[in-house]
Amino acid sequence: MPESGAAPRRSPQGVPYTDLPHIVNADGLHLFCRYWEPSGPPRALVFIAHGAGEHCGPYDEIAQKLKEVSLLVFAHDHVGHGQSEGDRMNIKDFQFYIRDSLQHIDLMKSRYPDLPVFIMGHSMGGAISILTACERPTDFAGVALIAPMVQMNPESATPFKVPLALSTALQFGSLLSFPTESKSLSFLRRQVEAYDADQLNFHGGMRVSFGMQLMGATARIQTEIPSISWPFLLLHGDADQLCDIRGSMMMYKDTPSSDKKIKVYEGGYHALHHDLPEVSESVLKEVTSWITERIPAVTSQQPQSS
Repeated sequence: MPESGAAPRRSPQGVPYTDLPHIVNADGLHLFCRYWEPSGPPRALVFIAHGAGEHCGPYDEIAQKLKEVSLLVFAHDHVGHGQSEGDRMNIKDFQFYIRDSLQHIDLMKSRYPDLPVFIMGHSMGGAISILTACERPTDFAGVALIAPMVQMNPESATPFKVPLALSTALQFGSLLSFPTESKSLSFLRRQVEAYDADQLNFHGGMRVSFGMQLMGATARIQTEIPSISWPFLLLHGDADQLCDIRGSMMMYKDTPSSDKKIKVYEGGYHALHHDLPEVSESVLKEVTSWITERIPAVTSQQPQSS
């Protein structure tokens, strides 16, 4: 809370955080939150982790679908994204994303301690989801992943060519940036245009220093893969030019989990939940059914008082 007489903290868009749902992370930064609460007692909790450069708003359609089956869905804009504080799409340590996710999850678990918890992540949010579950492998009932960042596409993910610019990046990493291609997100032009028009998205270039953090995250995931035993769902398009489908294939093949599923969408782009109607509808159905199938038959809970 602000001190008496002090001006309230405001979002990057100038809105006082006193008027916005938010949490304050371990660094004292305000993170904007969204909650989709069912009308009755929820059967499970679902945390959504969005991708790089975007925010959690575009996950409303998936969240509404999950809410319809009595799931309580929650999300926040990662530090440096959307309506949250922090340097735009830049971070000193990828672990901060995981730390903040666990903080938010713990908050919701304290209110609903008996409910199973699921994570859903897309792109960089997929990497956050994987590493979050790896930190506490027994805490989650399952992880649903849409085009997760397990392996980048070396032909189009320009920032991941950083070995060519490493010596320069070490000296000027905070200055160098590479353009991002929104046209690679969806087959549908209207979805690409909607992304470009969304002022909460980051439309600048990706810094080499940020790309190096993403590279470190994918390297860590690949070391974790042989020990992943928790349930997971993988949905990936074979035309994804940002996150290489071979990463999802490798994860599916090399993890010892006994409860895993992969579905490949022929011609599917990166943001499958914003692709052709038949693709996006299938993604909504797959995620919803996969999660609900893993909820115990009789599970619901009223929130506990603080």
